[in-house]
Amino acid sequence: MTISRFGRRLAIAAGLLLGLGMGPCLSQAQAPATQPVIRVAIEGAYPPFNFIDPSNELQGFEVDLLKSLCEAMKVQCELVQREWDGLVRGLLDRDYDAIMSSVEITERRRKRIAFSDPYYRVPAIFIGSKETAPGEVSPAALAGKTIGTTDRSDHETYLREFYRDSQIEVYAKPDEANLDLLVGRLDAVFGDKRLLTRFLASREGSCCQILGDTPKEPAYRHQSYGVGLRKEDTALREQFNRAIAEVQANGTYDQIRAKYFSFDIK
Repeated sequence: MTISRFGRRLAIAAGLLLGLGMGPCLSQAQAPATQPVIRVAIEGAYPPFNFIDPSNELQGFEVDLLKSLCEAMKVQCELVQREWDGLVRGLLDRDYDAIMSSVEITERRRKRIAFSDPYYRVPAIFIGSKETAPGEVSPAALAGKTIGTTDRSDHETYLREFYRDSQIEVYAKPDEANLDLLVGRLDAVFGDKRLLTRFLASREGSCCQILGDTPKEPAYRHQSYGVGLRKEDTALREQFNRAIAEVQANGTYDQIRAKYFSFDIK
C-alpha cells in the first residue's frame, strides 16, 4: 500500500513552527534517577496512530501503546518528534534509540535496521454493493467480477497473483476506486480495512457493505509494523518483544486498540 507523506509533512512543518522539537516524557510521575531512559522517535502526523492534538501534545494509538510498553519494561521513555523522511537516518545517527511511528517491516528496511515483533498489522477486506450478498470472496467466487484496488500496492500484487479470472482495475487513490464502486463500475473493492470501513461509515459509503475478509486460502500477507531499532541493539529488541507479548497477553493491548479501531489489528 502506498501512503502519501504530503499531509504528514504539512503537519510536521506546523509542529516545527510551534517549536515542537521533542515530545514530553511519557510518564506523568518523575522517574527515579536510576531508571533507564529510552528515546523514541515518532512523526506525529499519521492519525489515529500518531498525531498532535490542539494542546500540541503527541497522541494516538502508538503513543498510548508505547506508554504501556515502557511500563512493562520498567523504563522511562521520551518522545522525539521527527519528520518522516529523517526517521531512519536519525536512528542510525543515534539521535534516539528506537522508532515507533508506523514503520512497515520490509526486506528493504531490514537491510538497514532491525525490528521488534509486529505490534500491529493491517487487515484487508472486500467491499461491494448492498445488493450483493456478503459471504464467499474466494478467487472462484469472484471469477468474472471487476475488482478495484490501489495501484502498486500489496493489494494489487495479491489480486494479480490469485484472482486471475477477475478483472483488476487499479487506481492512484483508494477514494477513486470507492467512487467507481458507488456508481456501479466495479463489483468490489479490495484494500485496507481501516480505510474501507471509514468509507462505509460515510454518507457516500451507505451504498455498500463488507463482502468478506481476505480468505485464509490463499493467505494474504498482511502489512506488519514494528519498533525500529539499530541492528546491534539486540538486548533492547528483546525488551520490546517481551513487552509487546506481555501487553497483548494481559488485555492492555486490546483496551488501547478499542479506543481507535473497531477491529483486531494484532
